[in-house]
Amino acid sequence: MKNSHAALLEYVKANMPRFRRELDGLLAIPSVSTEIARRHDVGRAAEWTADALRALGCTRVESFATPGAPLVYGEIPPAGKTARTVLIYGHYDVQPVDPLELWQSEPFRPTVRGEELFARGASDMKGQIVAALKAVEAVLRTGGARPAFKFLFEGEEEIGSTHLPEFIRTHRDLLACDLCLNPDAGMISPVLPTITYGLRGLAYFELRLRGPARDLHSGMYGGVVHNPAQVLCELLAAMHEPSGRVALPGFYDAVRALDPEERRELARLPMDAGFYLQATGAPALWTGEEGYTPFERVGARPTLEVNGLFSGFTGEGSKTVLPAEAMAKISMRLVPDQTPELATSQLEAFLRERAPATVGWELKRLAGGPPSISARESAGVRALSRALGEVWGERPVFRREGGSIPVVAYLQEHLGVESLLTGFSLPDDNAHSPNERLHLPTWEKGIAALALFFAYLAE
Repeated sequence: MKNSHAALLEYVKANMPRFRRELDGLLAIPSVSTEIARRHDVGRAAEWTADALRALGCTRVESFATPGAPLVYGEIPPAGKTARTVLIYGHYDVQPVDPLELWQSEPFRPTVRGEELFARGASDMKGQIVAALKAVEAVLRTGGARPAFKFLFEGEEEIGSTHLPEFIRTHRDLLACDLCLNPDAGMISPVLPTITYGLRGLAYFELRLRGPARDLHSGMYGGVVHNPAQVLCELLAAMHEPSGRVALPGFYDAVRALDPEERRELARLPMDAGFYLQATGAPALWTGEEGYTPFERVGARPTLEVNGLFSGFTGEGSKTVLPAEAMAKISMRLVPDQTPELATSQLEAFLRERAPATVGWELKRLAGGPPSISARESAGVRALSRALGEVWGERPVFRREGGSIPVVAYLQEHLGVESLLTGFSLPDDNAHSPNERLHLPTWEKGIAALALFFAYLAE
């Protein structure tokens, strides 16, 4: 290893206690984007990222106001005329903490137990933001070859990146780059570094059914007034065929098929039924769509899920009520070449066909983002693969990710650049759940790997 590379790793190791303290400072900010009451805290997290960019030495730092959360931008110019420019993306907002009673420690008071750091946002993705920032710091402070850097941090990723697409579209020159590093994808296990090349998109809905003008006595009106809660359950059940396929009309028409070569590569991943049972704690796996492996169903096939239900009386004890309304939250994970707009029209067509005249219905699309897929061979991929392999002593694996990161597709569409997707979260980190955590040894290796990646990319 070259001396400059050894200096990078030594810098990371020597400064790790400070890196951890700074991560704690960001994790202590309750930047829950979906809660209006937390809007001030979301703004505080934006200020934290702007201050971190200034401390890093950015020559330009700017916070762009939106109707929602600020978009924070920073840049560090190239060290030479031929240096590549890397745009580093992250989001500083986090999910709600409910149910709070299931947390073993305060969600916004970072707590270490063993090798794990527990806090909301530790894994998704404040820990990943700090890892990227500290890797850049290591490259800058040790004086080796490096690319130019740009940074874009948003505070609305957890609610669908509402204002990000328009910002990217109208700031193409500002954001112009050779590639984007997005550390929001994660690893399969602590010993297996991972590069993600495909992401599913998202279409998220709220479906409301309305029946009588008010809640009714179920003994006096049950059997004559159609119960909206019953209708909702029947509609939701009809959205899947017995085979596990989604039953919306035309749902699979635009789905890009998996070719045999890609299926062989995906089969190399150690993510069989046993992996998912261990990661989830479920008593058994649902077979889902027939003809596909568990990983293919998660990463490369579309799904429709019920995320929440509400209707009538749900308090303690009994109340014989026939509810006036019923509501469901529904999400679809989309794959190339599906779009949120197409999925919306398919769900509306299903409801028009299946919903009885005894209830009215209203469908709202609350969030959405397109799927994306990237090349598995490029200069950036080679540099990242080399760096990850060197730190872990293991050749990285390539996978598709079942979750959604809308910015990847937006950058492809508006800037014409692909994203390198990696990260140092793990499948059992409880992202979006109580007791979210970050495996600190993996996170520390991740900082070292990213620092080497920047050096290799510059070479």
